[in-house]
Amino acid sequence: MPSKLSSSLSILALAALGLAASPAAAQFVPPPDTPGPKVDNAVVRGDVVVFGDWKKDAPGVRHHITPADLQAPFTSVGVGMSKVVPPPAGALPKVMAGFKVALFDQGLNEPRVLRTAPNGDIFVAEKDRVRVLRAPDGAGHPTQSSIFAPGLDQPFGIAFYPLGPNPQWVYVAETSRVIRFPYRNGDLKARGAAQVIIPKLGASTGGHWSRDLAFSADGKQLFVSVGSKGNLNEGLPNRPVAEAIAYDKVHGFGAAWGEDENRADVLVSDPMGKGLHVYAAGIRNCSGLTRQPQTGQIWCSVNERDMLGDNLAPDYATHVQAGAFYGWPWYYTGNHEEPRLKGQRPDLNGHVTVPDVLLQAHSAAVQIRFYDGSGPEAFPAQYRGDAFIALHGSWNRTSRTGYKVVLAPMRNGVATGDYIDFMTGFVVSDSDVWGRPYGLTVMRDGSLLVGDDANGRIYRVTPAK
Repeated sequence: MPSKLSSSLSILALAALGLAASPAAAQFVPPPDTPGPKVDNAVVRGDVVVFGDWKKDAPGVRHHITPADLQAPFTSVGVGMSKVVPPPAGALPKVMAGFKVALFDQGLNEPRVLRTAPNGDIFVAEKDRVRVLRAPDGAGHPTQSSIFAPGLDQPFGIAFYPLGPNPQWVYVAETSRVIRFPYRNGDLKARGAAQVIIPKLGASTGGHWSRDLAFSADGKQLFVSVGSKGNLNEGLPNRPVAEAIAYDKVHGFGAAWGEDENRADVLVSDPMGKGLHVYAAGIRNCSGLTRQPQTGQIWCSVNERDMLGDNLAPDYATHVQAGAFYGWPWYYTGNHEEPRLKGQRPDLNGHVTVPDVLLQAHSAAVQIRFYDGSGPEAFPAQYRGDAFIALHGSWNRTSRTGYKVVLAPMRNGVATGDYIDFMTGFVVSDSDVWGRPYGLTVMRDGSLLVGDDANGRIYRVTPAK
């Protein structure tokens, strides 16, 4: 796809390094909560960065990870949280050739999910509320900003219902339930009290708190993503295989139990919350949930597990199949067995769905948005249908990765498996970053908005003309 690769690929004069053998799983001791030694696990194949870090990122750099590329567990261990610093004066991220970026808004309170209403207003899930931004088509900044619904419990997913140009409700996923507010096009404040649609999503609270929402193409199904309580379901009591299989028949194939019942799953119900059940299981933390416009398939962008090494386990983006199992906690990336739970679910071996796009481990894949823009600021036609994915950034890694927005090309609604750096430049050093991309949405004029929850900003990307 030469039309989407900038000449920045020529900067990659990189050599793949050899990889040390990993210790046996039985010898693994959880690492202390201190930074591990700096290591470079870079792997480069031609002009493709398989494994790398922020120093190898640049707009146009291409990545492709396959299951065959995965390293052995515990090859490296690293822990170190980045420190968010104020953006340098006048700083803007870097974007691919053919595009330009500008600051759209700032001073927001940890903006996460961004969604565009049918009338063009931008809904923003902030720390404890939902905000509406209004900007006329082609405007570089909002002309109005209003709190649509205050006093919410970690609001995240936002969806408009019914589908089409005149929704009557705004659905909001809080951390433990799904609610909706009465709405008419142009409302800057909710016109009535919240109505509870799903009063309880999982068997426990805490842990991964984000809950995203999407409706099926016909509007008859409401999908809700619920992340796991912990990294590996550490408190999950082991069950005999026969008992686990019997549990699956009631709760969903590969579904976890205990505190993670109805968690690490994509759930589905009707629009009124009736018939809630597991749609697909073993998805550790689907922080982005959306519908692919060409195929109507539901897609997730997923944070995978930690503490297996710098390059394990890959985060991913994937279409979500009904009844499928994606591995967590017993497997990852297909039939790679989790060494810390070895032998617990041999019945699942050979039945783990491999995701469509594997992303660098610990990138923290969050929101995903398929480009369907039209209008005066629409991207060139070859980008239509491609997926933009926000990577929030690593913590469990000896060198930073993520902190960027990537582009996953699609062909007739099917992912090619590779991804390309689209927006980079937020990392200052191995310890400091000045931005963490999160929310994504397409404005009615065709421009792309990218939220940064670390410094409360939103950026607007348009074609360079």
